[in-house]
Amino acid sequence: MNSIPRRRGANRIMVALVLAAGLLFANLCGPERAHAQVVALGASNVAGRGVSSSEAFPAQLERMLAAKGYNVHVANAGVNGNTNAEMLARLDQAVPAGTKVVLLGTLGGSYNARRLGQGDQKADFASILARLRSRGIKIIPVGAAGVTRNHLQADGVHLTAEGHALLAARLLPSVMQALGR
Repeated sequence: MNSIPRRRGANRIMVALVLAAGLLFANLCGPERAHAQVVALGASNVAGRGVSSSEAFPAQLERMLAAKGYNVHVANAGVNGNTNAEMLARLDQAVPAGTKVVLLGTLGGSYNARRLGQGDQKADFASILARLRSRGIKIIPVGAAGVTRNHLQADGVHLTAEGHALLAARLLPSVMQALGR
């Protein structure tokens, strides 16, 4: 008779372990983690210099994607004043494994390098592209097309909140296509 209660106890422990393993698996591989990761990599206009973090285009783009039914995190890996060489140096940290799409700022890194007397660093930019491609990451260039003076802050370089919204809206179709459905 003693073996029956032990067996019931062992069964309860086994059921609890199976349930715990299932919950752990669901948390690690469930819907929140199964969706694509997007990283915006660049200098000050990617970082959102002069606007709040929620007004910078990566945050606005994430909200636009959510409104379209995408469960995607758009990480902002913009750093004010970064050069192409600095972006290359931090590339692996800024663009983690599992990243599907990189929105790559095409202007700030070269501008900052020239401003600091470091040349245009075209070779560094080419290395960024090559490393991202070797990892199978889709690259969407982020430039100034469609941005007018009305979308720039008083310094004439950095986007206003409206400029960031315009940029996010312009990027939305390309990001949706890159993510697929």
